[in-house]
Amino acid sequence: MLRKAQDELLKKGKLMQEQHIDDSRSAPQKKRWQEILGGNHTPQRLILALGFIIILTCFLQFREVRIEMLEIGTSAPRYVIAQTDFSFLDEEATQTLKQEAVRDIGAIYKVDEEQVQKFRHDFENSLIEHQQWRQDLPSSTFEEIYTMLDQIEEELSEARFTNSRTLNKMKLLKIPAPHFFQIQPSVSQTEPLILPQPLWSEIQQTLSKQKKYHPETIDYLLGTFSHQPWLLQQDFALERSIRGEVQSGIPNRYTHVYAGSQIIKKGDKVTSRHIAMVQAMKNALDEARNLWSPLTLLGSAIVALCLTVAALFYLYYFHRELMKSLQKIVLLMTIVVMSLILAKGIEFLLLNESKDLIEITHLPLIVPFSALLICVLIGSEVAIVTSLFLLFIYGITLAVDYVPFLLTNFFATFVTILFARKLHKRKEVFAVCGKIWLSLVPLVIALNLIANSLKNLNFATDLLSSFIFLAATAILVVGLLPILESLFHVMTDMTLMEYMDPDHELLRRLSLEAPGTYQHCLVVGNIAEAASRSIGANGLFCRVSTLYHDIGKLFNPHYFTENQLGGFNIHQLLTPAESTHVIIAHVSEGEALARKYHLPQSFIDIIREHHGTTMVYYFYCKQVEQMGGDATKVNEKVFRYPGPKPRSKESAIIMIADTAEAASRSMDEVTEEAVADMVDKLVAEKAEDGQFDECQLTFEELGRVKRSIVKALMVTRHLRIKYPER
Repeated sequence: MLRKAQDELLKKGKLMQEQHIDDSRSAPQKKRWQEILGGNHTPQRLILALGFIIILTCFLQFREVRIEMLEIGTSAPRYVIAQTDFSFLDEEATQTLKQEAVRDIGAIYKVDEEQVQKFRHDFENSLIEHQQWRQDLPSSTFEEIYTMLDQIEEELSEARFTNSRTLNKMKLLKIPAPHFFQIQPSVSQTEPLILPQPLWSEIQQTLSKQKKYHPETIDYLLGTFSHQPWLLQQDFALERSIRGEVQSGIPNRYTHVYAGSQIIKKGDKVTSRHIAMVQAMKNALDEARNLWSPLTLLGSAIVALCLTVAALFYLYYFHRELMKSLQKIVLLMTIVVMSLILAKGIEFLLLNESKDLIEITHLPLIVPFSALLICVLIGSEVAIVTSLFLLFIYGITLAVDYVPFLLTNFFATFVTILFARKLHKRKEVFAVCGKIWLSLVPLVIALNLIANSLKNLNFATDLLSSFIFLAATAILVVGLLPILESLFHVMTDMTLMEYMDPDHELLRRLSLEAPGTYQHCLVVGNIAEAASRSIGANGLFCRVSTLYHDIGKLFNPHYFTENQLGGFNIHQLLTPAESTHVIIAHVSEGEALARKYHLPQSFIDIIREHHGTTMVYYFYCKQVEQMGGDATKVNEKVFRYPGPKPRSKESAIIMIADTAEAASRSMDEVTEEAVADMVDKLVAEKAEDGQFDECQLTFEELGRVKRSIVKALMVTRHLRIKYPER
């Protein structure tokens, strides 16, 4: 009877292996979608890129036009955003431009007339009292000097002084300035200063041209006046006159408004400028807006193409691993497209609802939805860049209050990624959204303070609407996460935590039917987690997936030594080839069981790869021994696992941890040196066998993995003191 049971068991194992081979052959038909997503299919990538550009073009092209004619003097019932580029006669801007132009006209000064008269009077008295000038100027007469003093006094009274900017402005506007001279901008009216030399040169030329003054007399008088410090007075009348000429030369200003710019905010008093802007925008839309025009469609398509190409280049240079996986690209594109559709739906609802929800919902929080999904499913760095990409798209296309929308969504996105990097349970999504809302409270109050609308309790409606948006975001994310995880075979920390539940049916069966294997899985999981964390790999995935890597042993648990508690080894009744078939069958049986219980594909990959194509060396040696030591008479392939070899770092780490933990059970002496030698030997054998050729583990990472495994094994295999008998 025992022999009959053994034969049936062997037949079952062979059938399972054949079924595994058939499944692997039929995998291209059964998993065509998965292969398309995972392979390097250039046509599919081009089709996806083209589809995304078309969707983004439609989003950019079909923007909502919302024009509301306002009444001057009333309060704006809602904010108005420019829907297209237009220009309008901006009286305020014209006035501002004139004022700015006037600012180029600095202070204009003249010489203090009283000082000039006093200085002349003192100088004349000096000539009368001291006759030395007659010896110095033998050809000059007092009448000549007196007449020259009149002319110098007149020239000084006509002279004006200002800075270089004012002189350049007057020259640019062709304003006559025959007697203007440049001085430093920082002029004090309380301290006298030496007048610039060009003034005295001009006076000298004027006096010399009259041919009635002696040159030595001119030099004498100008030398006296030019060395005298003079007080200056500001000429306000001349300043007003020149500024008036400057303002009259400024043309009317037509201000250009770009699409997406804010025209008026809710509650602002409507002015003539607002009316002019709205009317000009309406005229521009009536004249130029044609949604189905080939040129406008082409323009939107070019913008969409540029944005898409820029995003792809960024991903290529900074996230090349993501670009290699078409599966992740499709996932990212799906989330972005869903976000665009959601944003357009929210905009349509807010603008077309009869109760005018847009008046209540000033701060629609749209970006955290995509940020949360991408952060959980792909990564925080990609979430940041994608959120900024969407924030830019929303800002230029949606009919929203531009600045508050960008500010609140940017801040909410930052907080989202900050708190959503390590989510282990789905209910934590609601906690993250709650933290986002609490962090937004001071920002919302600040925005209302800036808008001077806090007293109208608008901040209460803003807080309520933001709470509703975040609550809806949490519900959508929790509902979509399982769908996206299943569709794109993405393993998140939340899913991993769920599979770590000991009440899972497979784990419960494993603990009851194969307790030794279950304990082995727990220990290997802890070792693999520590090793993977040492190189920055996914430690939680290693720990959880290792719990299921030996579930194939549930079919025949007593054929594995860890479950043989009675001391009898059933392999003593089997040939080495038969024992090998039973041992190897736990891989294909585990894969079949995993598919039956709908385990993730990444777990199935671990089940298939954790032995790679290694050899069941114990039974191989027994077979060689039975053949008289002639290895050529033994088919080595019969004693090897079907594979494939580990294709990820996590899979290779689990292989090493699994082998090392099992080998450590047979060690007589458990010391750090002995364990390290054992781990080095096992890793070297597998590396020589080519098991690590496809997992991309570097030598440096392999060294850290070995050190971590040695440390973990020493912890699990530590010795206890021997207690004396009672």
